[in-house]
Amino acid sequence: MRIRILWPAGQATATLKSTPTAEALWVALPIGSSASTWGQEVYFGTPVSVRREDDAQQVVEPGTVAFWTDGDSLALPYGPTPISHADECRLASPCNILGALDGDAQVLRTVRPGDSIRVERA
Repeated sequence: MRIRILWPAGQATATLKSTPTAEALWVALPIGSSASTWGQEVYFGTPVSVRREDDAQQVVEPGTVAFWTDGDSLALPYGPTPISHADECRLASPCNILGALDGDAQVLRTVRPGDSIRVERA
């Protein structure tokens, strides 16, 4: 499964693994939302609500596509957050891992708080 994430200054594609959360997101697409940022992470609400999976992770690689179950949001880290140790990508709490962005996650630097975000099937 591949998705496209679009915002006013750019876009990215991502490849999703076959997980219960990824499947739930896929069924809900396309979705629109408003971007928020937290350090070097972009996140935004979705209409999807799922439970935390057993293999949820808090420290991930840049470009990970994660689902924050506490906020029903996609979380897209590209660098350190306010709670990171050194250069790690530490999410607010353990998140379900859906997949990874295709290419350089630094493209997310162009997302601004309040930007309109659209996620669709690619």
